[in-house]
Amino acid sequence: MAASALYACTKCTQRYPFEELSQGQQLCKECRIAHPIVKCTYCRSEFQQESKTNTICKKCAQNVKQFGTPKPCQYCNIIAAFIGTKCQRCTNSEKKYGPPQTCEQCKQQCAFDRKEEGRRKVDGKLLCWLCTLSYKRVLQKTKEQRKSLGSSHSNSSSSSLTEKDQHHSKHHHHHHHHHHRHSSGHHKISSLSPEQEQGLWKQSHKSSATIQNETPKKKPKLESKPSNGDSSINQSADSGGTDNFVLISQLKEEVMSLKRLLQQRDQTILEKDKKLTELKADFQYQESNLRTKMNSMEKAHKETVEQLQFLHFVLRMKHAKNRELLKQVAALSKGKKFDKSGSVLTSP
Repeated sequence: MAASALYACTKCTQRYPFEELSQGQQLCKECRIAHPIVKCTYCRSEFQQESKTNTICKKCAQNVKQFGTPKPCQYCNIIAAFIGTKCQRCTNSEKKYGPPQTCEQCKQQCAFDRKEEGRRKVDGKLLCWLCTLSYKRVLQKTKEQRKSLGSSHSNSSSSSLTEKDQHHSKHHHHHHHHHHRHSSGHHKISSLSPEQEQGLWKQSHKSSATIQNETPKKKPKLESKPSNGDSSINQSADSGGTDNFVLISQLKEEVMSLKRLLQQRDQTILEKDKKLTELKADFQYQESNLRTKMNSMEKAHKETVEQLQFLHFVLRMKHAKNRELLKQVAALSKGKKFDKSGSVLTSP
């Protein structure tokens, strides 16, 4: 028998059977555990995690380096608006499909009508990007569940048929062997004495009684095997279980979307609180600057007032001196007389 072909893992390049590799990226089990597929904290798209600390995809990492931390999109509330108030996905969808409409699942104004091509994939519903992804995941899970249920049901039905055939063949063989023993015993009884015949009859009566006691024990096993009608009932029960699974998964997705909304709103509240604290700090800084300016102006005003008061005092002193000098001049002028010719005459 030829050996099965081995295929290389795209991460560690070691060779494994094709069944052990993942469908999408052809990764082995160890690489799937070491590098799981996670969602980006900003754009919510799936990517392969290189390290445990890496929580954003490569595209968002480049945008963070180029434009800084993103803001929540005004349509989908995903924290991926690096330029302006809308994320790149909503900007492109708005250019292509027009303004957004209300999503039928999360009731937000973030669903774009992709006409018949897009609605055909989600059973004609108008869903946003996140709800579309969750709906597709639910459909994929239900398909896998139905496949596994169908395969298990077919295996159980085939095993029950083989058990029935084996039981029927064993019963037929036992009946044939018992009939052969009975016919041979009948030939032997004809050649025995009456006492021996009576003993053999008692033994055969006991054996038939034990067979009759054993056969009812085997009947419930046969009755417990499902018939065609029972299998249809089981199929309907399985379909009901899958419907319940779909409802549960949809509710889980709704809870996840609500949690995402709460996280986004908490993020916006935190950003607003951060802005408020920044504004308060700026206000306090400006207030302290104004107070220092007022204090410096008051100090300068006091100094100027003191200087003016000192100058006023100096002027008063000089004015007083001027008065005294004027008085002295007047007194001196009285002691002298002038004649008409201008000669000075001294008083006797």
